[in-house]
Amino acid sequence: MQKQTNLKRKTENDDIIGSETVFEKLRVRTPWIFGKAIRKPKVVYPKVKLPKMDMPLPGKSLAIIIIYVVLFLLQTGIVYIIYRDPIAIGANQQGDPVLLYPDIHDAFIIESIVASIFIFLCSLGFIMLYQASKYVYNKKIAIRILVIGIILILVSFVALQAMITIKLGETLFNV
Repeated sequence: MQKQTNLKRKTENDDIIGSETVFEKLRVRTPWIFGKAIRKPKVVYPKVKLPKMDMPLPGKSLAIIIIYVVLFLLQTGIVYIIYRDPIAIGANQQGDPVLLYPDIHDAFIIESIVASIFIFLCSLGFIMLYQASKYVYNKKIAIRILVIGIILILVSFVALQAMITIKLGETLFNV
């Protein structure tokens, strides 16, 4: 019985680039069923050093601010404003300004902006609820942030519901 000291067997094709079969190096442990029919190509990539540009990257807060601005513009209904070309503010027959368009399917530009401000404030309220969970060990700050977040959410919700109620032509407080 012949002892094999090396795991790798020397073959006649070792010196030729691209001539070794797949798993040839591991043939002792896992024999390759296709033999030398399928070969693994050896690809030698050139080492190219590209010049590095030293350009400062913007901070994470700038990226978040840009995301919030884009979300605010989308919430204002910028596509609706561009596509439908609504008037900025209206007036009733007496000449008094009307901030809310009387139909639920259309809106003034100012109405869209006010509604998006309330939606944005509601989003900030939820962000503050999340931030309050980071101050677990400082209970005073956590409660303050939590209360401010809940107030923002509730005020925004009530204001948006009031806007929808007025748009539908119903009275705000049914007694």
